Amino acid sequence: MLYQQVLENAREKMAPRCRVCPECNGIACKGVMPGPGGKGSGRTFQRNFSYLAEHVFLEMDVLQGEKKCDTSIELFGQTFAAPVFVAPIGLVQYNYTDAMTERQYCDAVTLGAKKAGVAAFGGGGLQPEHFYSPLHAIRDAGGWGIPTLKPWTMDVVLQRLRETEECCPLAFAMDIDSAGLPHAGMSALQMQMKTEKDLKEIASATELPFIVKGVMTAENARMAHRAGAYAIVVSNHGGRVMDNGLSTAEVLPEIRAAVGNQTIKTFVDGGIRTGGDIFKMLALGASAVLIGRPYAIAAYGGGVEGVRLYTEKLIAELRDAMTMTGCATLADIKRDKIRIV
Repeated sequence: MLYQQVLENAREKMAPRCRVCPECNGIACKGVMPGPGGKGSGRTFQRNFSYLAEHVFLEMDVLQGEKKCDTSIELFGQTFAAPVFVAPIGLVQYNYTDAMTERQYCDAVTLGAKKAGVAAFGGGGLQPEHFYSPLHAIRDAGGWGIPTLKPWTMDVVLQRLRETEECCPLAFAMDIDSAGLPHAGMSALQMQMKTEKDLKEIASATELPFIVKGVMTAENARMAHRAGAYAIVVSNHGGRVMDNGLSTAEVLPEIRAAVGNQTIKTFVDGGIRTGGDIFKMLALGASAVLIGRPYAIAAYGGGVEGVRLYTEKLIAELRDAMTMTGCATLADIKRDKIRIV
């Protein structure tokens, strides 16, 4: 199977919710919720894509001699082929189509990512099955994945955390911003905005690395750091929780500066489509990236194989960007390797 065939298959299976546009930029699907679009006017989704694509550019440097580029990274005590994770996506039949069940989707992204040497975050949603499908997929993959808990009431969070621990995953996450999703009120379990105290209670309740997803300010990053998080994800939920927001690429540098990268990792998502985009985010201060909608397309279009193909495409593009900018390792990807215009 070729990646082009994956896209063609996905275009047929995901219609009419997702058009599998040549550029996944949020314009054609603006306001399409349920569906892949951004909230309201869709400007936050569109800005994630447009700022990274139109204002951040690579600086070519080919006088560094021949280099063998190494894209690997160590996180959670494991070595990954690249600093790439599948972002958590749930309710696939609600947001896309019934061409895949929740469990089929979870298996596709979990196993496809594993085959390519990276890992997937599990999604979540309105009903218990949306938590258990990714959790069981990760369990069946030998714990190779990262379950995502919703910001439920604390008693539910702690109960689900115990169930998460039983699967021995790489880590676990909470997408704290999902309490702002338009359909959050339809959830079978109440979701609540969290505080620093809540995050500290969660981090203290387990030995698993805790990832706080949905951080868009330096102060929120410092709060997650003080609470004991292993990592944060600079994320606006793909523009799905708030209209008229800044892009993740715009706020990433100040957030990285606020917390550093020694005691807490800084991940990022939003508008990342290619290996070149991954390079840009690393140069802006990210430790690793999460990618959402393109992985949904890969899963619908090719299942496990589609996810593997897309991941390998990303890694090849990242390696090419490193070659053309004189970077042998990820540590060489610094701020002077890009220009913002």
